[in-house]
Amino acid sequence: MQKKIAHLTSSDGLLLVEADLAVRRGPPKGSRGKLMPARRVIGGVLLAAGASRRFGSPKLLQPLADGTPMALASALSLMAAVDWVLAVIRPEDVLLARLLVDHGVPVLPCPEASQGMGRTIACGVKASPDADGWIVALADMPFIRESTIQGVVQLLRDGALLAAPCCEGRRGHPVGFSKPLGPALAILDGDEGARTIIAQHRNHLRCYPCTDAAIHGDIDTPSDLASWESALAAGGATEGA
Repeated sequence: MQKKIAHLTSSDGLLLVEADLAVRRGPPKGSRGKLMPARRVIGGVLLAAGASRRFGSPKLLQPLADGTPMALASALSLMAAVDWVLAVIRPEDVLLARLLVDHGVPVLPCPEASQGMGRTIACGVKASPDADGWIVALADMPFIRESTIQGVVQLLRDGALLAAPCCEGRRGHPVGFSKPLGPALAILDGDEGARTIIAQHRNHLRCYPCTDAAIHGDIDTPSDLASWESALAAGGATEGA
């Protein structure tokens, strides 16, 4: 089945989102004739509504070393791991919206994005109530491996209430939330994001162990980006999980 979220346009008529989120339920291939539980549908909420104040320019449009804009690189990695992706942006970010939509990434403008990351998360979760869980990812963390995200997704599908990758004893991003946490996510506010929810349920957190150092690598400044790209070029920043 498909879940229609919205059909929104900007003031200049640009199509921002016509989001038929493909919901892939049903048994895996090769299971014909077997009674199996429905596959949990895990969506990706990409937080792409930051103001880039410390970067000095629209960082999510900043090309990486291979020429891919930062937000698009993050979106494509997330899309490879989940059933659908919804990028939540500020309504005025028309160039970012055009970039993502042109590459098949549904975009949801969030009028309350200026009120903090919590509101941005809430916008994405409220727009996708039929999901069985959400991977909440940051658009300024483009170097996280697809396999790392897939590991977190699998923990949710296996029944985890809360899941995240862990490297060298530290939790990182993205964070996975199962459906019972949806109501709490939908009322988030302020700049703390989902930290309170994570703290309240820390005893239920399941870690996906990896050696992917990029799970700790959000990019706030041009020097952050240069450091990560230098480390990647040297082969020392991100290893296989």
